[in-house]
Amino acid sequence: MRINVAQLLKEPVGSVRDHVIDEVGESGYPILGKIQLLRTNRSILVRGRLETSERYVCSRCLEEFDNPLELEIEEEFFLVKDPLSGLPVAPPGDSGALTIDENNILDLSEAVRQYSLLAQPMKPICREGCRGLCPQCGCNLNHETCDCEPARSDSPWAPLLGLASSKKKRKDLERG
Repeated sequence: MRINVAQLLKEPVGSVRDHVIDEVGESGYPILGKIQLLRTNRSILVRGRLETSERYVCSRCLEEFDNPLELEIEEEFFLVKDPLSGLPVAPPGDSGALTIDENNILDLSEAVRQYSLLAQPMKPICREGCRGLCPQCGCNLNHETCDCEPARSDSPWAPLLGLASSKKKRKDLERG
């Protein structure tokens, strides 16, 4: 996702360009969207919304699935050389700052990679009602059922749960 910004760098501060993104990312999934490039006194501010997908492994059933991602990009790309004089520009204090190379090419790839990492779910789930794997035999409960006994709870609240269920049984016997 390389954009030549040489013409924009020659324009006055406050100049804006809109750019449509329709490319295939490093992961092989399409990246679609629109961005706006704003010329500032020392950089180009990129804002926009991009859509892509990523392949994940479900944290419950361990099956692979594709998950759509929406990325709200707002990133500043700093100059490494002055566009008018061609002299080097002092780099910003942040060593991880994104830059525009000597050929006036702004590469969005690293920013999209970082925003994709931030948008990833902590525990990806293939679907809302995913039942996961049986803890005893390991079968995928989304596709088949198993005859395993339910696991005993090691919860410190287990005796209280047993007490509540015995009270319910007693009330049912009294009614019936």
